[in-house]
Amino acid sequence: MNRLADATSPYLLQHADNPVDWWQWSDDAFAEAKRRDVPVLISVGYAACHWCHVMAHESFENAQVGALMNDNFVSIKVDREERPDVDAVYMTATQAMTGQGGWPMTVFATPDGTPFFCGTYFPRPNFVQLLQSVATAWREQREAVLGQGAAVVEAIGGAQAVGGPTAPLDAPLLDAAAARLASEYDATNGGFGGAPKFPPHMNLLFLLRHHQRTGEPGSLEITRHTAEAMARGGIYDQLAGGFARYSVDAHWTVPHFEKMLYDNALLLRVYTQLWRLTGDPLARRVARDTARFLADELHRPGQGFASALDADTEGVEGLTYAWTPAQLVEALGEEDGRFAADLFTVTDEGTFEKGASVLKLARDVDDAAPEVRARWQQVVGRLLAARDTRPQPALDDKVVAAWNGLAITAIAEFQQVAAVYASPQDVDANLMDGVTIVADGAMRQAAEHLATVHLVDGRLRRVSRDGKVGEPAGVLEDYGCVAEAFCALHQLTGEGRWLTVAGELLDTALAHFAAPGGAFYDTADDAERLVARPADPTDNATPSGRSAMIAGLVAYSALTGETRYREAAEAALGTVAPIVGKHPRFTGYAAMVGEALLSGPYEIAVVTDDPAGDPLVAAARRHAPPGAVVVAGRPDQPGVPLLADRPLVEGRSAAYVCRGFVCQRPVTSVEDLVAELG
Repeated sequence: MNRLADATSPYLLQHADNPVDWWQWSDDAFAEAKRRDVPVLISVGYAACHWCHVMAHESFENAQVGALMNDNFVSIKVDREERPDVDAVYMTATQAMTGQGGWPMTVFATPDGTPFFCGTYFPRPNFVQLLQSVATAWREQREAVLGQGAAVVEAIGGAQAVGGPTAPLDAPLLDAAAARLASEYDATNGGFGGAPKFPPHMNLLFLLRHHQRTGEPGSLEITRHTAEAMARGGIYDQLAGGFARYSVDAHWTVPHFEKMLYDNALLLRVYTQLWRLTGDPLARRVARDTARFLADELHRPGQGFASALDADTEGVEGLTYAWTPAQLVEALGEEDGRFAADLFTVTDEGTFEKGASVLKLARDVDDAAPEVRARWQQVVGRLLAARDTRPQPALDDKVVAAWNGLAITAIAEFQQVAAVYASPQDVDANLMDGVTIVADGAMRQAAEHLATVHLVDGRLRRVSRDGKVGEPAGVLEDYGCVAEAFCALHQLTGEGRWLTVAGELLDTALAHFAAPGGAFYDTADDAERLVARPADPTDNATPSGRSAMIAGLVAYSALTGETRYREAAEAALGTVAPIVGKHPRFTGYAAMVGEALLSGPYEIAVVTDDPAGDPLVAAARRHAPPGAVVVAGRPDQPGVPLLADRPLVEGRSAAYVCRGFVCQRPVTSVEDLVAELG
């Protein structure tokens, strides 16, 4: 009997009609394996995963494969996005056994959950042979199987250990991390490493802050070049905005087409901060259109942001997005079709499959003549309308707490910068206004959804769907990302309630996730016991739970003046510091927060009767040093500690600038404020 029909996960529901007797992750599943004395087959993936779909079509939808699985195993299907704790433990096992990992992940385990054989994608013939071999080994070589499992568990324990060496995350270490990134930088194509190439969003956020603190030009140039290369490449949707998960090549041309919420949230922060620091028109456009993508394509009305758009459309990867020259002519006519083919590098040979091409921007048109820009935008609109008539990729509409936290933080930062650069003279002023209005509404609804639906009896739940909260408990990244988001929303709105909830989340995390020596576990002390308790300090596709927690602690401490949160952040950073120096590509978020602590962070309070339009507020947000917090509003506004006991100066607006809880005299002019922040 397949038991996935009542699942909340879209990924699990994709498998509800398989001829496999799937179980959801549960104690009952392991009890059944023990009763039958058979191994457990744990299959882990996610809804937008292309190779997960391939393995499903090849194997899990095949009746003979299903019968083989049903006769010899208890099979458990896991959505890695719902259960990152389960995924983390078995991914560590897979990497320990094979030297690599990925999804779909295929794990064979004993009835107590101990993994003894791990892998990823298997073509059907290989998978059938593997099923037969594992079943035979379980019956005839049980001692060897159990011994293998014990060795894997020992390896997991070593990989997830806490209490290792610590070091201060100081300026020389962060300077060395930036230099190491520069040495690994692809000066030709942007980014780091070869194919496949992933958007290095967290490293770019670190490099932007490093440039701000040190003035070192190389960090800014790496960020600017990489941001431009991605924005002009096929990894960026040239019609609707939004970034794909990664490029299969080294030059950003052909993407793996899934669009993930977390990538787009983190990249929105990159382009927003690049726009803030440089005024670059390309960064401005991409930030605007990425915010629009989040609000239009991923936001669920009255809820939060959905997790992802699928890589496949009707089982074909890229079906929605690729074009031939003839298709451009069909949609646009002969003249505009040739214009679009030239502008978007669509050739007869193609860059993708079957002579089709993924749209790339051949030239920088943000600074082009007005008539060229107008034609470009008109062509984009017509192509998008034509593309909307094609079959569309499926949406994974579950709401993940941590990723929604990342999106809220990104949109809050975007709103602040958009307000700084607002100008009625801008040719796209109306478009920018429309995006900021829609994005603001989506952000606030997502925050309300997290605070009212995901927060249950003072504890965060990981996921919800269709307005209903799921059972999986929140992990450390959920607490850290949501707390950081509520601190960002507090700064944007001046509403005290968001800061209050952020503090409650951080207190809960400090009570239930703390580990020896200042570190954190990824699961709570009262969470379900797995074969190991994960505690990964490295950033991967998203910030590690530890990095996210540190970011939330630093922001909250700066906004409240409560030093114990800063002390907890510094202790946790000390556990990551030894990795920062050696592997900065996997510690970008932690290094980004480290830059904020080295900078101060600055605490900037602007007392004013007009927080939306006061030039002091705009100057504070425009020139804020790395990781600074900025709050604006009337003096002594309830629930806003930075505005407490800070009056107007002779009836005029005033800015109070502090750094590490040491304050300067208030200033009333933009010039004096900029000088203090310089």
